[in-house]
Amino acid sequence: METRIALIGIMIEDKSSVRQVNDLLHQYGEYIVGRMGVPYRERNLSVISIILDAPQTITSTLSGKLGMLPGVHAKTMYAKVAEE
Repeated sequence: METRIALIGIMIEDKSSVRQVNDLLHQYGEYIVGRMGVPYRERNLSVISIILDAPQTITSTLSGKLGMLPGVHAKTMYAKVAEE
């Protein structure tokens, strides 16, 4: 199955959703190439960047599930790099 490189940007405004976010990321861990999280304590906000190499359906599903969590916003960008 063809995979694409994608970046999901996640902003967590509701701390009660952090565990659910981490659980979802663990479920999709086989597709995650890298992860960077930055807590912005002064604004009570957490920002996470996830790099994936996955089929587009997997990336869309993960992003959608993240975005349905309370106080969580997720946006996805895809690279134009073709599979080798």
